Amino acid sequence: MGRPPLSLGTAGKFNVKEEAPNSWCARCRYRDYDGKIYHVERYGQTRTKAENRLKEALRDWVSPVPSAGISRDTKLREVAAQWFKEFEQDAASDYRSWGSVDTYRSRLEGIILPAVGELRMYEVSTPILDALCRKVRDHSSASSAKTVRSILSAVCALAVRHGAIDNNPVREISPLESKKAKHKRTPARALTGDQVLDLLTKLDTDEQAVKDDLPDLVRFFLGTGERTGEALGAHWPDFEPDDKLIRMEGNVIRARGKGKILNRGKTENAKRPIPLAEWCVSMLVERRRSVDNLEGPIFPSSTGTVREASNVRNRAWKPFTERAGYAWVTFRTFRKTVATLLDEAGLTARQIADILGHARPSMTQDVYMGRGAVSRAGAEALDAALTRPNE
Repeated sequence: MGRPPLSLGTAGKFNVKEEAPNSWCARCRYRDYDGKIYHVERYGQTRTKAENRLKEALRDWVSPVPSAGISRDTKLREVAAQWFKEFEQDAASDYRSWGSVDTYRSRLEGIILPAVGELRMYEVSTPILDALCRKVRDHSSASSAKTVRSILSAVCALAVRHGAIDNNPVREISPLESKKAKHKRTPARALTGDQVLDLLTKLDTDEQAVKDDLPDLVRFFLGTGERTGEALGAHWPDFEPDDKLIRMEGNVIRARGKGKILNRGKTENAKRPIPLAEWCVSMLVERRRSVDNLEGPIFPSSTGTVREASNVRNRAWKPFTERAGYAWVTFRTFRKTVATLLDEAGLTARQIADILGHARPSMTQDVYMGRGAVSRAGAEALDAALTRPNE
């Protein structure tokens, strides 16, 4: 008569062995609730640590995914490939942004895999990953380093879920302060009300700027605080003149392998109604009178399609700003300008965040303050700030 099988959810006898100096391995057989027997092992610097880690692994046991093929000997490159495949699937289901997919692919292929891709998961440690993140911070930027850290954390978390490693080594990585980065973020600079009016005058009187359809586009930036891709992605059905608002539906990006697509944004607040100032409504109503395709983009290309943001910036906007003496002004400057004018007008951070589509200012405001109510306070503030005295 054979030996009776282990009861469901129980482990067999621990086998602990020193495999190298200061490297102990604790092994056992574990019978999961699916009836299958799994060989579980954990390592530690001492016998006790190895045994404790094995006990923790059994306590937190999650059935492995048979198709995953992830173990302690799997290379980080292979784990990263599986994680990135799942990330792309999330983007295809609108849980992730295709812009984030391109950003993460760039950091993964350009930084992470060349540096640590050949390491096996049992070789991946906090000191190695910490050194990589600090190197990226010191030679590139804190922003890039934080992106690298996020990717490494997600990849290692996948390995933890499949029992390849005990803990996520990214948790203990040192803070990535921007003050130590080689490339620091340039402080945002806003236009004053007088500068805005001067810039609009120069736009209206510049023949090339008018030909490039810049005057109305800039007014739209100032009336909505939208990002470049959001403004270029706005279509006429989004505009509701009777309610004096435009509905933000997403931004246009160019994603690798996808071409030009409408990205729905990273947060729920990215899709939002934006109340418009009277002058912005008037501009759009007047513009719509000369439009044939009322289903198309508000600011189309010469062929009627959505304009390329890079073309607008490089071929139209930059040459104009150099001619007008505003070389420091970018499209992002208008977003900062709107936020500054609204702040000076006394709007709350919550109202400004709702207009700009920013992430939640705080958990308390998000949970306890009402969402979805459309306030015209921002539009009225922009009316007051950017209307000439004789208008």
